[in-house]
Amino acid sequence: MFEQTMSTEVCQPISPALLAVAPGLIGVLGGMGPLATVDFMQKLLLATPAHNDQEHVPALISSIPQIPDRTEAFRGEGASPLAAIVECGMRLKLAGVGLIVMPCNTAHLWFDEVRERVGVPMLHIVDAAIGQAMKTVGTSARLGLLATDATLASGLYINRKAQAAGGSAVQWLLPTAQEMLDLVMPGIAAVKAGQLGAGQALLLSAANALHQRGATALVMGCTEIPIVLNDGNAPLPTVDATAALAQRAVHWSRQKTAQEA
Repeated sequence: MFEQTMSTEVCQPISPALLAVAPGLIGVLGGMGPLATVDFMQKLLLATPAHNDQEHVPALISSIPQIPDRTEAFRGEGASPLAAIVECGMRLKLAGVGLIVMPCNTAHLWFDEVRERVGVPMLHIVDAAIGQAMKTVGTSARLGLLATDATLASGLYINRKAQAAGGSAVQWLLPTAQEMLDLVMPGIAAVKAGQLGAGQALLLSAANALHQRGATALVMGCTEIPIVLNDGNAPLPTVDATAALAQRAVHWSRQKTAQEA
């Protein structure tokens, strides 16, 4: 499907004249899901210290919701999303972006392959989230983690802790299997379906369970979760992986723009 829809007209590189006035161009490889992509763009704007239009971070967005489901692929129940993600990444590359971000945690199971095949620098959302957690609550905090079952089962966060935390040991507290089945996955699905109230209630219950078992902060490791949970309604401090990724993207873009000035 994706190879058939790719056209030379769509993929024409961005003009040198436009690149000259838009250094630090970020590519947002989104659609996983669409609402999470919108949330990322909102947080990209909020993370930018801009006083007018021209001071905002330049970004191109590829939001293709038809990319195969990442969790189903990890379970062996659906097609791999790799080819579709790479194709979307190539479109961004041909458009002239200097950096690609994916506001989807589970998609990072294919991060290394996407980065290698597309050949554009990328920021890893887990590094951003854990780095933010270390700044917010310190290395001794017990971090509760809410994420898809694929993200948890793959060890995407747990196996990356040493790199992201500068060698410090991160103490993780995970939902039980029953909580994943009854609360977390249905809560994420509800947000994806636009049922934000139902999703919030389910995910708040999961957050409360982690808090009661001793979590001192909550890492929201699925980009649907911070759409409905935040410091204002959660029972413990939250770490928003989406916002952390947006902040790192803004930092990269502003540095690149300063270098080109």
